[in-house]
Amino acid sequence: MTTTRIPGLVLTDHTVEVPLDHARPDGPTIEVFAREAVAAGREHDDLPWLLFLQGGPGGKSPRPGGGADAWVRFATRTHRVLLLDQRGTGRSTPLTRLSVAGRSDAEIAAYLRLMRADSIVADAEVLRARVAGGRTWETLGQSYGGFVTMAYLSRAPEALDACYVTGGLPGLTATADEVYRRTYPRVARKNAEFYARHPGDRELVRRIANHLDAHVVVLPDGDRLTTRRFRLVGSAFGMSDGYERVHWLLDEAFHGHRLSDVFLSGVMALTSYAEGPLFALQEYTYGRPGAGPTAWAAEREMARHPEFAEHQDPLLLTGEMFYRWMFSDIRALEPFAGAADLLAAYDDWPPLYDLDRLAGNEVPVLAAVYFDDMYVDAELQLETARGVGNVRTWVTDEFEHDGLRADAPRVLGRLMAMRAGQV
Repeated sequence: MTTTRIPGLVLTDHTVEVPLDHARPDGPTIEVFAREAVAAGREHDDLPWLLFLQGGPGGKSPRPGGGADAWVRFATRTHRVLLLDQRGTGRSTPLTRLSVAGRSDAEIAAYLRLMRADSIVADAEVLRARVAGGRTWETLGQSYGGFVTMAYLSRAPEALDACYVTGGLPGLTATADEVYRRTYPRVARKNAEFYARHPGDRELVRRIANHLDAHVVVLPDGDRLTTRRFRLVGSAFGMSDGYERVHWLLDEAFHGHRLSDVFLSGVMALTSYAEGPLFALQEYTYGRPGAGPTAWAAEREMARHPEFAEHQDPLLLTGEMFYRWMFSDIRALEPFAGAADLLAAYDDWPPLYDLDRLAGNEVPVLAAVYFDDMYVDAELQLETARGVGNVRTWVTDEFEHDGLRADAPRVLGRLMAMRAGQV
């Protein structure tokens, strides 16, 4: 264990060895990393544990000290927080193009099938035993972390005192097709709002696309920037600063008649997936028993929405949808191309959620549902809330998907007050 002190927080690093496949405890192992955070001066206090389940999939936990950690400081007023890097992310035996070098497509696909929520729950139980001394704990699931929360309640509810979920109640029976059928109209609405707020960007986006269609433009990492890759920057639209982040990126797009280095660096940062290939592979997380292969559901659904065609005006930017071409055009994803096809064709998925157990759930679940959430459909979230026992929801249109980061006292504070019966 390594302990670090930063202003206001004491941080302790924990690394545990876990089976790659928990069904084969004597098989290969991986490392899982988590960072414990406690308020300075309270490191020896007997505080309740709060396990943070990050969004993604493929996202590592926040690193305290930056602007994204305000909720950590809020939570450590009352809790000892454990920031888990879910398997394959951050310092938990990271999954990258380098880590899969030399493996066959079938080997990579088999490895990826062990990166789902059920395995993350099993890892968390190892951490609870070895780091928290077997004590029960509370969880905070942001976005995909809410999906993991439902898997946790399905497998080990006895480990949990309470669960907080922000923008992340999954559709328990929703297939990939249904998820993306609901996603495209929401992304189209976000585009309309963006162009209404920044009307000049409508012409600018088309100008950039025309330039990319007429010229070979190379990103700093050597990848070619195409119109379809450029459109991926719309994935930022669901965040509180998303419209402005994209607007200011476009604002500096041209240097004379060429695309600027500032613009190209910004697009690369938004679309490289270098830190988290799992994020671009996420369609397989919707695999359900009896639902058949996911079969590149987002790509198939796009064909049903002519407003997203590249010749349309305005040109719509895309959101959190993932396409087969990305695995040939983006260097961080290229080694996963064959495995992605195998996952898209796979149809023997085990269940992630125990619907009967969830229906009888007694663990308090307090969930913030963002009414206009671009990434996780609000109607599916409310449908889940009705089907799971002991769930209370707070439906709000005050925040985008990153409400926890934007205003922890208002979001996490309200959920904690709901649990305490104060709201």
